[in-house]
Amino acid sequence: MPGTHAPDGTTRPATVEAWHRVVETRDRELLRSVVADGCVFRSPAVHAPQEGKPLTLAYLSAALVVLGPTLTYHRELFGEDSAVLEFTATLDGLDVHGVDLVRWDADGRIVDFTVMVRPLRGLEKLVELMRAQLEAGGGKPT
Repeated sequence: MPGTHAPDGTTRPATVEAWHRVVETRDRELLRSVVADGCVFRSPAVHAPQEGKPLTLAYLSAALVVLGPTLTYHRELFGEDSAVLEFTATLDGLDVHGVDLVRWDADGRIVDFTVMVRPLRGLEKLVELMRAQLEAGGGKPT
């Protein structure tokens, strides 16, 4: 399936396009369909990789709630099976700048999702809000 155009005019891979639809709609079923069973999620706040689809869905769902209202993607770099997506968001008045490193399999399902965030104060606020969202069950897959 061909993708649409990224901010710089290049054609987005279908997996990246699906991710953008997830971000726009916060559709958990669409999120579930784009994440592979063995996906690994790497958080800037947790030392160990979060392995498996249920944990990945929990973290990504919580991130969509926490970052979603102000999440804006600016630049995107693509490879055959991977992308780097630069983003910004504002959390309680603190600006966050980061990148999502996304890799997918031959079926177009995400197998690896790594988030990197700066500055430290923004990361600390993100950790606080993500922890609260996960504890409230707002990030748990349904």
